[in-house]
Amino acid sequence: MTRVYVPRDSAALALGADALADAIAHEAARRGMAVELIRNGSRGLLWLEPLVEVATPRGRIGYANLDAADVASLFDAGFLEGGAHPSLVGVVDEIPYLQRQQRLTFARIGITDPLSIDDYVQHGGLEGLRRALAADGDAACEALIESGLRGRGGAAFPAGIKWRTVRGAQAAQKYVVCNADEGDSGTFSDRLIMESDPYVLIEGMIIAGIVTGATLGYIYVRSEYPHAIATLEAAIQRARDAGWLGDSVLGSAHRFELQVAKGAGAYVCGEETALLESLEGKRGIVRAKPPVPALVGLFGQPTVINNVITLATVPIIFARGAAFYKNFGMGRSRGTLPFQLAGNVRQGGLVELAFGVTLRELLHDYGGGTASGRPARAVQVGGPLGTYLPESQWDIPLDYEAYAAVGAVVGHGGIVVHDDTSNLAELAQYAMHFCALESCGKCTPCRIGSTRGVEVIARIRNGDTSTRQVQLLRDLCDTMVSGSLCAMGGMTPFPVLSALDHFPEDFGLDTVLPKAAAA
Repeated sequence: MTRVYVPRDSAALALGADALADAIAHEAARRGMAVELIRNGSRGLLWLEPLVEVATPRGRIGYANLDAADVASLFDAGFLEGGAHPSLVGVVDEIPYLQRQQRLTFARIGITDPLSIDDYVQHGGLEGLRRALAADGDAACEALIESGLRGRGGAAFPAGIKWRTVRGAQAAQKYVVCNADEGDSGTFSDRLIMESDPYVLIEGMIIAGIVTGATLGYIYVRSEYPHAIATLEAAIQRARDAGWLGDSVLGSAHRFELQVAKGAGAYVCGEETALLESLEGKRGIVRAKPPVPALVGLFGQPTVINNVITLATVPIIFARGAAFYKNFGMGRSRGTLPFQLAGNVRQGGLVELAFGVTLRELLHDYGGGTASGRPARAVQVGGPLGTYLPESQWDIPLDYEAYAAVGAVVGHGGIVVHDDTSNLAELAQYAMHFCALESCGKCTPCRIGSTRGVEVIARIRNGDTSTRQVQLLRDLCDTMVSGSLCAMGGMTPFPVLSALDHFPEDFGLDTVLPKAAAA
């Protein structure tokens, strides 16, 4: 019986993957051909979706950008044997976009059935959990520190130090919270994990619980991800039935339980303390720190709070060892990061590579240039509050410290490409407007500063390019960076200042007023 793989993630579903799968099953039955239809996750090659794969002796052969109307011609072309067809892309593992990647966290996505525990275990699943169950908790924290894993949600705080703090805290109840409120524009790595390899996230959270002494976990997922929520809930139930969760994790003395919580759609709930407020049933408002959540977190108890990619990376570190993971990357940025190519790019998708790759490599070697065919002008890295990098900065290695040195952020790895028709002053004004809409309102620099920012940029764009007006914008940005309670207000100036510094002509300016200039 021939295995045919049709993806079930949101990107493929949006392009008709369900109807395509039904058509393949119907056509196979009509022709009397034995087919095992498997709904796999996405390979992350989103420009090829829906990407159907057929298992052959040569490997899994791919057929791209299909819809239900193509099915009859596929069978006529002998696609079950890997036959030639206009949609044929060859052996999927040999596609250069995929072949050149360094997939550690994403090693299984697109290969396995996301809900099959057998598939997961056959592809290395549970090795990390079994090692964690046999390890000393203190040593496990030190190993995580040694691996160099830092929070992949954007803050880049060392995960092992956070775990060690929670482990050392004295409390009757501790929690593990996964921040899956992936709200940054152009980001989808969290969604791909949850929809395409949910067990790796579940395993990572169980390991976190065992190491730190936490017995209850929550995955806080944004409400805009219904397919991720459904997949996670199904996977959690199967994991529970298989003995991974409950009073005895894999037959051990450790207890851990897990459930999904659905967010209500506020962007600020991606900030960890606002997320905790929301999870407690309150309005999502940022908490002042200290105390830090590792000591006073969910319901006032010690809490590990990491994002999806951080927790999903934990199993391979425990399975292969800290030295293995640390071998990837550069400087203090160790391991890999899933870069998400979006915006005006020809080959959008997920690219997992070690830290140190450059934007130019990602844009041209993987993205294939712009979708419009026009020259790329600016690339925003790190979500809607990330900096706009001009071409002169595209050869800086993607590394937390190297980017910080030029006032940029790596963030969640989201990369949005803009061609030479984009107006950076308009985008800068939108960044302020976005902050005004999404601010929780707790602190004045963010709440009021963003509203005033929209007004000041509008005056500059309308022709008041005086030194006084430009300096006012800079002073406002300085106040937001220095005075905001969280990254919402603290990072909103990043896209504004980078647009002003590198693309002054879009503001109607011949040159940019230096920071030190007097008003």
